[in-house]
Amino acid sequence: MRSKKKNILLEKILVADYAAEGKSLARVDGKVIFMENAIPGDIVNVKLTRNKKDWAEGYITGFHQYSPDRVEPFCSHFGTCGGCQWQMLPYEKQLFYKQKQVEDNLKRIGKIALPPVLPIIGAGQHMYYRNKMEYTFSNKRFLLAEELRDASVSAKQNAAGFHAKGIFDKVVDIDTCYLQEEPTNELRHAVKKWGNENDVSFYDMYLHEGFLRTMQVRICTTGEIMVNIVFGHYHEEKINALLDHLLRSFPSINTLLYTINTKKNDSMHDLLPQVYYGKGYVMENLSAGDEAGGKDFQFKIGPKSFFQTNTKQAERLYRVTRDFAALSNTETVYDLYCGTGSIGIFLSPLAKKIIGVDFISEAIDDAKQNAAINKIQHATFIAGDVVDICDNAFFEQHGKPDVIITDPPRAGMHEKLVRRILEMEAPRIVYVSCNPATQARDLALLDEKYAVEQIQPVDMFPHTHHIENVAQLMKK
Repeated sequence: MRSKKKNILLEKILVADYAAEGKSLARVDGKVIFMENAIPGDIVNVKLTRNKKDWAEGYITGFHQYSPDRVEPFCSHFGTCGGCQWQMLPYEKQLFYKQKQVEDNLKRIGKIALPPVLPIIGAGQHMYYRNKMEYTFSNKRFLLAEELRDASVSAKQNAAGFHAKGIFDKVVDIDTCYLQEEPTNELRHAVKKWGNENDVSFYDMYLHEGFLRTMQVRICTTGEIMVNIVFGHYHEEKINALLDHLLRSFPSINTLLYTINTKKNDSMHDLLPQVYYGKGYVMENLSAGDEAGGKDFQFKIGPKSFFQTNTKQAERLYRVTRDFAALSNTETVYDLYCGTGSIGIFLSPLAKKIIGVDFISEAIDDAKQNAAINKIQHATFIAGDVVDICDNAFFEQHGKPDVIITDPPRAGMHEKLVRRILEMEAPRIVYVSCNPATQARDLALLDEKYAVEQIQPVDMFPHTHHIENVAQLMKK
């Protein structure tokens, strides 16, 4: 270790493990050192940026030896765009560390009695697995390190791709992305080429001005394709010209929309997409599997709808949820954070009644339509906050829950909701989580009345550190 004032360089340290959020860690003289872009088995030099008594974090300045587990990333943009952080790990090793992440979080944060964690359910498809992608158009291209040293290369270039990690106003110009099947790359290249050839402005994220802003592409397992182009301001002639060009070039597009966004953020929730061609939505299928008679469920997905972005793994995730719910056609199921109703609808053939609750009214509108499409008459979807609406009058109207399904966002459940769930005293809870750390915190709170009986991790996003986890809880 070399030190000059606060400028500390650790040399030839062995990367030992993975920590939360995909960071790697090493241990030096009893202190844990966190870093990025390394895998266990690498031997590296690390420059510290933060240095506390028991832990520190820093960045790698050089590699002395690569881990024998390393593989060659398949994407030319690996390490630049900020996505697919684990491409240098073989998929079986990704699953190993994701399983370990679930186990470590539940034990370290939850501190409650737990059963053995079931083996993680991996994805059958490691590439082209996303049904939805969002691309950004920018007038500033993120430059690679070697380009920064070349005075002749300017960042003032139009780019189409993804935000560079940690840099809000520059975009990595993507050649080929392997997350979604074609024509996703062809569409992005076509819009960028049209913009350059027609001298339209690409968005400036610092000045908040420009015409071409973002594009969402959704490609369903049904083959239906929806494209939504977001513009920074309205210009009828240019909008019509671009959209007509896309329809001529890509006859496979089923629905083409455009959205005007003059805000300083890219959130879609308060914007109004306009249908230019097609029905304004696409249809997606989820298969319940042979054990449920091979039934398929259809879901209507609009430009603002939430739907699991990996359809095939969503089927596996929902089958686990259904198995953990252990329904026998007699239960009233409360589906909390129900979104567009996908879990409740998936479980509906085995339930007496489904009550879905979500605070996003547009999602509840979608859920009602999806229930009607699937001819489900014993499901009710309600917009509101569970903490506020689940009172005695609500129970008298809908019945108390026999099973509660909760699928909260990454932040987990609000403590008030946990208290309300404890008051409901449903015999069984199935907790679907996209963040095992906040799930562990909530399970510790629920431990007052509930014991965790089964735990099943599911990998929805190969080549990333993200992991879904399903826990079954039974009332003590």
